[in-house]
Amino acid sequence: MDLQYIYHSCFAVVDNDYMIVYDYWQDPDNLLHQLLDEAVSAGKEVYFVTSHFHEDHYNPDIPLWCQQHDQWHYLPSYDTFRRRHIDKTLPLAVLRFGDVVTTPHFTLHAYHSTDVGVCTVTQLNDGTTLYHAGDNNNWYFPSTNLPDASRVRISAEEMEKLYLSTLREIKADFPKLDHAMIPVDDRLGQEMLRGPLQLLNTLQVAHPHPMHYCLVIPSEK
Repeated sequence: MDLQYIYHSCFAVVDNDYMIVYDYWQDPDNLLHQLLDEAVSAGKEVYFVTSHFHEDHYNPDIPLWCQQHDQWHYLPSYDTFRRRHIDKTLPLAVLRFGDVVTTPHFTLHAYHSTDVGVCTVTQLNDGTTLYHAGDNNNWYFPSTNLPDASRVRISAEEMEKLYLSTLREIKADFPKLDHAMIPVDDRLGQEMLRGPLQLLNTLQVAHPHPMHYCLVIPSEK
């Protein structure tokens, strides 16, 4: 298994027989498209996971691709399914909190997020575990004057309690993770590492991977 960073919050899990693509939005270096071309040539199954509907975690090509390829599958979150008007016959599963989706290659567990949608833990058949946060993070703005602070509609203290609660949910099932894809967002200023460090102090993570550091301001955040 190879884990490849694509862009922003997108990663691809590449194995001999399948791929998993998390939160594809853009592919400026054509990395994902090369992997997808290789997947077609090798007859691999491809699974696209979208954690939530925000425009920096979603690409409208995904549903079109899955319609064109029988071996490509879509697992959107419940809000993506609704807000992006996904054809109800398309998804392999629509992800909601507490859902467990089993495929021939992996089992995917969906958990609450401090933002919209879900975060996920994927357990591969060989036992490897991968956490993808989506936008699950401690959005703890040290000042209300920082850009985007007004987007958080609860207090910093309430946000912290909510985030730690999501980590406890995950720890109950997966106290140890092989890989964790975690937002590191400089819009939080001096607190940009608060959430990642809390996660690493709560869960045993062999390989942490920062993401979500390509600064954007989604129009539908």
